Amino acid sequence: MPDLLKQTREICQMFEIKPSHNKGQNFLINEKIYDDIVKAADIQADDVVIEVGPGLGFLTARLAAQAKRVISVELDEQLAAYMQTGIDSQGVENVTIINENILDFNFHEFFKAEGLPFKYKIVANLPYNISSIFLRRFLTDAHKPELFVLMLQKEVTERIAATPPDMSVLALSVQYFAEPKIIREVKAGNFWPEPKVDSAIIRIDLKDQKFDAQLEKEFFRAVKMGFSAKRKMLKNNLAAGLRMEPKAIEDILVKAGIKNTARAEDLPLSDWQKLFAALRPLMV
Repeated sequence: MPDLLKQTREICQMFEIKPSHNKGQNFLINEKIYDDIVKAADIQADDVVIEVGPGLGFLTARLAAQAKRVISVELDEQLAAYMQTGIDSQGVENVTIINENILDFNFHEFFKAEGLPFKYKIVANLPYNISSIFLRRFLTDAHKPELFVLMLQKEVTERIAATPPDMSVLALSVQYFAEPKIIREVKAGNFWPEPKVDSAIIRIDLKDQKFDAQLEKEFFRAVKMGFSAKRKMLKNNLAAGLRMEPKAIEDILVKAGIKNTARAEDLPLSDWQKLFAALRPLMV
């Protein structure tokens, strides 16, 4: 089995790559976990994969061996240059390196220019500070991916896959569009340099349904009202947001089969959907 720690150190020394803490550059050095990521993504021969944060390309090589096309988006100019050198020297034809912030990458234009169908998967190793905005961007896009397989901080994966009484705006934002499942925990010792926290791999499968953009906007407006003040009862938060008496909201909760003492984090997505149906006529 290759010594990935040794290889990683040698590559970084040779190309004068200094992992940046600010950019969340902690390189995965466990062969088995790379294989687990590819397995979780269920890569098929006709798949197009957007890979975010390819690092030194160990995962890229595995994806390219199975997928039709891999678009690797790397923010760091030095890492992108290293990746491009490797692709060119090995004559790999199904991998494209994009040196750009994934949040700025216009994959619509890229797919059209390359003649690719808007049927794709995302495999990513994301820094904590962009995970929420990244998910929001792709989950609300007109051309959503089939699925995500993400390496995130363990705490973030637990928040995404949460159930009552630990729901949050993030959990509802993902679960509205998709079904999340934590695949496995990844201890900090599997990275170099070693981060301060553990990570986990999560798979997020998009629901097979059409979504109405206006309805989404209104639904999440109600959700944000409900979570507006921590530890307060849901009826009080909604009453404040809708400028209504708590008793009127209490009556709506009861009709929806929700306890009038419930807090926002107590409700699963299904209850939020029932509550939104009752609240929507009042949201002007």
